[in-house]
Amino acid sequence: MKNEIDNLKNKRGYLQNDFKIFHLKDKKGLEFEFHYHDFNKIIIFISGKVIYSIEGKGYKLKPWDILLVNSNEVHKPIIDKGETYERIIIWVNSDFILKHNSSNCNLFSCFKLASSQKINLLRLDSQSLKNMKNILYQLEEAKNDFRFGNKILSNSLFLQFLVYLNRLFLERNNVNELSDIEYDESIGKILDYINENLSEDLSIEKLSSKFYISKYHLMHKFKLQTGYTVHNYILQKRLVMANSLIKNGKSITEAAAESGFNDYSSFVRSFKKNFGVSPKNYLKK
Repeated sequence: MKNEIDNLKNKRGYLQNDFKIFHLKDKKGLEFEFHYHDFNKIIIFISGKVIYSIEGKGYKLKPWDILLVNSNEVHKPIIDKGETYERIIIWVNSDFILKHNSSNCNLFSCFKLASSQKINLLRLDSQSLKNMKNILYQLEEAKNDFRFGNKILSNSLFLQFLVYLNRLFLERNNVNELSDIEYDESIGKILDYINENLSEDLSIEKLSSKFYISKYHLMHKFKLQTGYTVHNYILQKRLVMANSLIKNGKSITEAAAESGFNDYSSFVRSFKKNFGVSPKNYLKK
């Protein structure tokens, strides 16, 4: 069972720290698969030529653009191999944030807004960019400083960063002006429908009939936009939903049924393959 738990911790980048910050710079061509995480992620793009795909939308990034990726959103950077790709990535531990939320200050507001507006991109004006660079410089410096009180200092700077990021998202008024977004509206509607109806019949036949599109055309366009087949996308989202229900106290059988799995044995196999541990041992953990 220990090996299964170790696999669970390593699967999908499970986050044990309050937060993690990486400043990455790659000169060689990189290729990423579509993937998701069990935590929220912040990407600060610095340089390169990158289109970042999140849940079917492609964001053509400009220097110092900020992307918010909610937990369990499918995403992937598409990188021009001829240019250096530099970015700052921050992994956000939900438990850490929840401890610092209050009745009138929810630090998840920016993530919720990005999800509800279906725009993950924040593009800064010159003054906001200057302020953001200053906070990030202090945060990176504190995170790499191991003198007295370094954890308290880095955590406080990270909270300052989140407060400022939330203010910028809440005051964002240029959503309709963002032109560097590649998006297929028909696939967007299908993605919304899938995510809102995971417990229902989501067969190719049902989706093609509902959205008046041939199933072959649907499968082709869906894979092109999301990187997943329709079947695999639905499977992943149902597993994510079941995982969340189990975390929140549902029994394994209830979680399987409510997330759209009609065959319990196939649910168990898929869960173990995806998370590296059986639902029973996951619950014990």
